Amino acid sequence: MNEFPKVILNPAKERSIRLMHPWVFSGAVKRVEDNVKEGDVVEVFSHENKYLATGHYHEGSIKVRIFSFGKTNFDAEFWNVKLSAALALRKALGLINNSVTNTYRLVHAEGDGLPGLIIDVYGNCAVVQAHTIGMYQSLAEISKALLNLKEIGLDCIYDKSADALQKQTNIVEANRLLAGDKTDSIVVENGIRFYVNWEEGQKTGFFIDQRENRKLLQSYTQGKKVLNTFSYSGGFSMYALQAGASLVHSVDSSKRAMEWCNKNAELNKNETNHHFYQQDAFDFLKSNSAFYDVIVLDPPAFAKHLSSEKKAIIGYRNLNTEGFKHIAPGGILFTFSCSQVIDKITFRKIVFQAAAQSARNVKVLHQLSQGPDHPVSIYHPEGEYLKGLVLYVE
Repeated sequence: MNEFPKVILNPAKERSIRLMHPWVFSGAVKRVEDNVKEGDVVEVFSHENKYLATGHYHEGSIKVRIFSFGKTNFDAEFWNVKLSAALALRKALGLINNSVTNTYRLVHAEGDGLPGLIIDVYGNCAVVQAHTIGMYQSLAEISKALLNLKEIGLDCIYDKSADALQKQTNIVEANRLLAGDKTDSIVVENGIRFYVNWEEGQKTGFFIDQRENRKLLQSYTQGKKVLNTFSYSGGFSMYALQAGASLVHSVDSSKRAMEWCNKNAELNKNETNHHFYQQDAFDFLKSNSAFYDVIVLDPPAFAKHLSSEKKAIIGYRNLNTEGFKHIAPGGILFTFSCSQVIDKITFRKIVFQAAAQSARNVKVLHQLSQGPDHPVSIYHPEGEYLKGLVLYVE
């Protein structure tokens, strides 16, 4: 068994690890062996020198992100076992060799026991995004293990870690191909076609986490007038159009989002009832007096750190207040937050405040989260980052 440098904890600081929480905070650490660098594999030991876990070492408030609660060589077999386990879950969800959906998340960081690693599958290409130096340094081994998953049949692996890591290190110069050739991708999700540009698009190219919520939207949009704000490439918009919405307005400030959204409408032969507004969503709502039967509020994260929490709360409240102003009587509002520092209780309070300001009678129909291929470890509730509410507005 390989030996790795040790991280020794302070007395009585091992409880969270014994409960399988995958983070070791700086305040719990007594001593780190000499010459340990950012991204190194380390073993965590209690104050009594008992082995607890293995993970990647980091500078900052989270000192170790744990990927194994048992001794491991962290070799090719480790990656084969981990990715095979991730694949088994997606098979159980019916996402492998699915004739109507060929895009899904294969690895969801802590949810799959691999903190700092995201792998999204788009047809026959996997897009890998390392959010930690440790995972980035293992991309060659990860790629080999991915190609061993013959049931997926990958012929392309693309590394999109630069977006996440360039602020942390100078070792990541640019995104790159790890295997195969780069081609534009047309994927299918619940029978709807989407153009995905993983090289230039947000995150890994598409927001796969909203798949189940987009499907739910369809049950409310037949014959309805729909507004999709922060629409990006039009995920919610395409679902509404396929369900028979009478009119769909997509709003996003990005020119690329407009191009991709219109391309998706063309792919699905739904151009007639769709119009894109390249405009800031807040400006659109404030300058527009129209009413809609269904509105989607799905903004980017307003807060990525606790220091931004108060500002984010104000942003979400103002956005939802504007949304309530544009809902027709008997309308439906889909509202979301993907800010991890805004928990679902706080988010619900924010939406309550916006509803109260609007003086509308509002009922909660659904409470939403990310799709099941973005699993949340029961030992790591922080992994439930996406919060959503479906509201009926009288």
